[in-house]
Amino acid sequence: MSETLMSETVLTARGLRKTFTLHTIDGRQVTSLRDVDLDLRAGEHVALAGPSGAGKSSLLRCLYRTYLPDAGSVLLRTGDVELTGLSDRAMARLRGREFGYVAQFLTAPPRTGPLQVVAATARRRGLDTDAATDAAVDALRRLNLDEALWDVDCCVLSGGERQRVNLAAGTVQPPRLLLLDEPVSALDPANREAALDLVDSLAAYGVAVLAVFHDAAAMHRLASRVLVMRDGQIIHQGTPAEVLEVAA
Repeated sequence: MSETLMSETVLTARGLRKTFTLHTIDGRQVTSLRDVDLDLRAGEHVALAGPSGAGKSSLLRCLYRTYLPDAGSVLLRTGDVELTGLSDRAMARLRGREFGYVAQFLTAPPRTGPLQVVAATARRRGLDTDAATDAAVDALRRLNLDEALWDVDCCVLSGGERQRVNLAAGTVQPPRLLLLDEPVSALDPANREAALDLVDSLAAYGVAVLAVFHDAAAMHRLASRVLVMRDGQIIHQGTPAEVLEVAA
């Protein structure tokens, strides 16, 4: 991949703020993000570090627009689309083409098997039916999901199996931007290695990755940059070697 493409900015966020009102008698508020600024470049892997409650998952969800920020902007530089102002329908279409989001837990339609789930994502990213099925097969094999499970209802799979289906769907026909929220937390060592190898390979396709890992070893292995969050703010950033001790 050319140096020009690798330096291309894929997403820019400025001044993101998010506050939640708790369902308590006094209706108290909790601020999850406080004026967060962020730039992601093609082929860059950025890890979010920090304690629980620092705002890491809230940041991912505001970028993906499952949370609507209270203030700030999120600009997808592919076509210069301002995400915070899009309708839900327009955002759903854009996610299908440009975004991948891999949470800890798989959400799949009832009576749908892994092959269907992953192939459906590949079709949303522009592949025809046959090519989408082939891509889904490759993704599931790469993550070592037993072929006997490919047509089994996802709801009966184990936690680790569901997590691999989720990661296969997130990375199939790789999107421009991939958001990962603890995507390997339920995996055994061998399957964890396969998953990390897959994520590591995405840089060659120019995919910008923003990931939450509580595993320092994974961040050292994958991240080109680490952002340390605390109390809803980015307090420090740098290479893994430079900043991970700050997150402890």
